[in-house]
Amino acid sequence: MREVHVSRLKPTLKEAILVRCLTEVTGVVLAGGRATRMGGQDKGLINLNGQPLFEHVISKLAPQVSNVVISANRNRDKYQSIGLNVLSDTLPDYPGPLAGMLSVMKQRNSEWFLFCPCDTPNIPEDLALKLWEKKGDAPAAWVNDGERDHPTIVLLHKKLTAPLENYLASGERRVMVFLREAGGHAVLFPNQKQNFININTLEDLTLWENK
Repeated sequence: MREVHVSRLKPTLKEAILVRCLTEVTGVVLAGGRATRMGGQDKGLINLNGQPLFEHVISKLAPQVSNVVISANRNRDKYQSIGLNVLSDTLPDYPGPLAGMLSVMKQRNSEWFLFCPCDTPNIPEDLALKLWEKKGDAPAAWVNDGERDHPTIVLLHKKLTAPLENYLASGERRVMVFLREAGGHAVLFPNQKQNFININTLEDLTLWENK
């Protein structure tokens, strides 16, 4: 959904929020990890039902935001083959998802960023809108499925770029610690645990394909 078609002269509040969300948010697929539980394979490129995992995520994320980029450190040509910009970590040695977030936030001119890991192929269609509506004045809002937090599925404001850079420079890597220190909060997605399942192992992949 690149545009919102409104049939009334005056949009509803929800339509107005959606227009703003689509305009101000860049979607980011995080595909820069080592994937050690996948035997070192590039997780985003592993096929699920005949399609790479990262493409499943993009198909769900792209209609919800103004544009999508990919954070990846390997196989850049394969990720670029679908026509999206691919950005690599500016920090060495795969220091974790926060490094991918920082690299994108430093290189893209956007007010807000919605990050999603490449191994969450079933994110809900209202992910961006709900995080946007529920963020309030917070600079960060992440998903909680009613049982656990998903801190790498998170909406971040660009003003957190410098604090994040300082946090990583101090040697810290913990995502949740940074988000809490930054003044963020969780947004509840009750009864939607299935939407936020991570495919971490080949066994997970097999189970998902058999559903």
